[in-house]
Amino acid sequence: MHRLFLDANVLFSAAYGSTGLLRLWDLARAGEAVLLSSGYAIEEARRNLGKREQLCRLDELVRDVTLVPEAPADFSCPVALPEKDRPVLAAAIQAGATHFLTGDLRHFGPYRGRRIDGVVICTPRDYLTKRKE
Repeated sequence: MHRLFLDANVLFSAAYGSTGLLRLWDLARAGEAVLLSSGYAIEEARRNLGKREQLCRLDELVRDVTLVPEAPADFSCPVALPEKDRPVLAAAIQAGATHFLTGDLRHFGPYRGRRIDGVVICTPRDYLTKRKE
């Protein structure tokens, strides 16, 4: 079973109303995947949502997401990322995620499709498309 770590922008987009992303939650409810995220990622998503209904939707969505601990402060990030992105990848690695789902191609794009310390970096679309193959 895949363990999917959801980056803040995936949580944000799902709460904002991206219905395509809800397929990830369908997989989790069907027992085909486990959704993971960290408090850091959830708070980042929360900070970027402006409307009350979006915040309520985020709260609903994270009920089906397993909250994983933050990586220790001395965890060495295996790839070059901006400081603000390191904690989420570190948490995914520490939690044993199989995939790190992100829409942040600016920072994670160079690693897209690569396995970093056991975690495949990909977009939700990449994951859902490959899953069908």
